[in-house]
Amino acid sequence: MDEPTQYQEPNREVRQWAMFCHFSAFLGLVFPFGNLLGPLIVWQIKKDLDPFVDAQGKEALNFQITVALAVVVCFLLMLVVIGFPLLGLVSIGALVLTIIAGIKANEGQAYRYPFCWRLIK
Repeated sequence: MDEPTQYQEPNREVRQWAMFCHFSAFLGLVFPFGNLLGPLIVWQIKKDLDPFVDAQGKEALNFQITVALAVVVCFLLMLVVIGFPLLGLVSIGALVLTIIAGIKANEGQAYRYPFCWRLIK
């Protein structure tokens, strides 16, 4: 009879890099497309450190791709005015979900964003 495998919680360094994968999206506040480049760069550099960092990096990047597509749709909808409030909702939602994801990753919990189109598997 096989014994169940024990789940090992990621160590402190791994949890911090997973958190940085999520929080690096705030580079979008500094320069254009920083919300995509931040998670991409951190994930590419640290994905081999641990499977937890790899999974959270993919999740962060997928979410930021989804947010970028939603922002483009909001800009297109600004022609019919509804895009202005939608852009505010998308921005607030992305901010809140990114903070939650970073905190969960730092606690060692794998976080899955809701409403996320997962292009990178």
